[in-house]
Amino acid sequence: MKHPETAFPRIVPLNESALTIEFGDTIDPRTNESVLAFATAVEQAGLPGFLEVVPTYRSATVYFDPFRTDVSTMTEHFRALMAATHTTPRRAPTTHTIPVWYGSSAGPDLIDVAKRAALTPEQVSALHASVPYRVYMLGFSPGFPYLGTVPDRIATPRLPTPRKQVAAGSVGIAGTQTGIYPHASPGGWRIIGRTPVPLFSLTRPAPFLLTPGDQVQFVPIGETEFHALFENHT
Repeated sequence: MKHPETAFPRIVPLNESALTIEFGDTIDPRTNESVLAFATAVEQAGLPGFLEVVPTYRSATVYFDPFRTDVSTMTEHFRALMAATHTTPRRAPTTHTIPVWYGSSAGPDLIDVAKRAALTPEQVSALHASVPYRVYMLGFSPGFPYLGTVPDRIATPRLPTPRKQVAAGSVGIAGTQTGIYPHASPGGWRIIGRTPVPLFSLTRPAPFLLTPGDQVQFVPIGETEFHALFENHT
């Protein structure tokens, strides 16, 4: 039997207007699916005072109006929702094929990642594109997808000093995670390539291309194809 302090799920008060519900302490699809199922249930419950729910890899933080409700009341609501929420996948995941130009000016850190792994840049690119990735959460900047997990051989720590500017569409590695910068921004991930596919567009019915629970399959392309696709998307 688990000690009560380590049992999951557990509700952790943050302050008088927020609670975090933890569903585990590891990065894995089952835990993340529980998080997303709970977040959906909270959004659909119509709880008085509810403001926002923010899902992460293994937890969900719920924000509420302390003038309309309180921690104790919301805790009871959440316990009831957890008991009634099914943790089976909410829907079949949407798989997105994302083309990536690896290396060269698009992936300035690819050679360094390859050296650390004792591989060639081509082998790193092939490994990175060899597995489907789950979209665990969005964050850091609007629409930034945290994808996992990369093959162990190419897992690489963040840069010791973040870059002041990373181009939109850049594909990076940070530890066992990989991700795509939806906008030009500062960043410390190891950039190994770039996609011409925009992750955010106001011309789409849903501005963000990816949502938590989706899957991403990267496909290597060359420089010429990258520029042709980039022109089609601009």
